[in-house]
Amino acid sequence: MAVIWGVNYSVVKFGATHFSPLAFNGLRVAIAAVALVVISLAVVRERWPSGATMWRLLALGVLGNCVYQLFFIEGLSRTRAGTAALVLAASPAFIAVIGRLLGVERLTTRGAIGVALSIGGVALVIIGGASSAAHGAASATPASGDSLLGNVLVLAGCVCWATFTVLLKPYTERVHGLHLSTITMVGGALPLLVVSAPAFAAMAWRDVAPSAWAAVAYSSLLALVVAYLVWYRGVRVLGPTRTAMYGNLQPVVALAVAWLMFAEIPTALQLGGAAAIMAGIVMARV
Repeated sequence: MAVIWGVNYSVVKFGATHFSPLAFNGLRVAIAAVALVVISLAVVRERWPSGATMWRLLALGVLGNCVYQLFFIEGLSRTRAGTAALVLAASPAFIAVIGRLLGVERLTTRGAIGVALSIGGVALVIIGGASSAAHGAASATPASGDSLLGNVLVLAGCVCWATFTVLLKPYTERVHGLHLSTITMVGGALPLLVVSAPAFAAMAWRDVAPSAWAAVAYSSLLALVVAYLVWYRGVRVLGPTRTAMYGNLQPVVALAVAWLMFAEIPTALQLGGAAAIMAGIVMARV
C-alpha cells in the first residue's frame, strides 16, 4: 500500500499535466468506483449495509473521496510531488489529535509531544517549499514547482483524510471491507463527477497520450482499488493510527520517484521537516 501510494504522487502529477486536474481526478475516481462495484458484486456474499448505515457511509465517502481528492489534486498540481508526500506523511498526527477529540484514541503526554513535533515538521516543509519557490523566482531561474497555496491545499486534504479515517473506524468492525470501500468510493465519485463535468467537456480527448491513460489506470485501479482495500483492512485490524504509520514509507518512495521523474530535490528545511514528522510519529506511537 505504501509503495503504491508513494509512486502515485508522481503518477498523479504527471497525469495532471496531460489532463486538467479536475478531469484527471474525476476520471480516476469514477473508474475506481465502477471497479469496486464489480468486484463487490462478484466476490462478497454478505448482505449490503442497511439504509441508515449506507447513507452514513455515502456521506463519509463525500468527505474522504470527493473533498479530500479535490484538495489533493488541486494542491498537487500547484506544488511538487515530494512536498505533497511530506505534508501528507503527517496524517497520523492529525488522526491522533482528531481521534482524541472524538474520544476514540488515547493520547499520552509523550504522544502529544510527538504530535506537536510532527505538526511542526509540516510547517517546516511548507515554509521550505515556499522559500525555495521564491528564491527560484527571484533568481530568474525556473521555479521549483512549490507554492504556498499548493502546500496549504494539500494540508487541508490531509485534515480531511484524517477525519475520514477516524470517523470510518466504527464501520470497519461491522461492514465488509469491500462493501466499505465500494460505498465510500461511490459516495465520493458521484459529487466529484458533477464538479468535474465542465473539465470533461473542455478536454481534447483525442490528444491524450497513451502514457497519460496509463497514469489514469495506475492511479485508479492500483492506488484507489488495490491499495484502498489493503488500507481498509489495516484500519479494521490495526486501528487507524497504527495503519497510518505505514504511510511513513510513502514520502521515502515519493521523494525517490519524484527525483527520478521530475528531478525534484527537497530543500534543507524540508528534509528537517521530514525528520521531525517521522520522529514525532515514532515518539507518539512506539
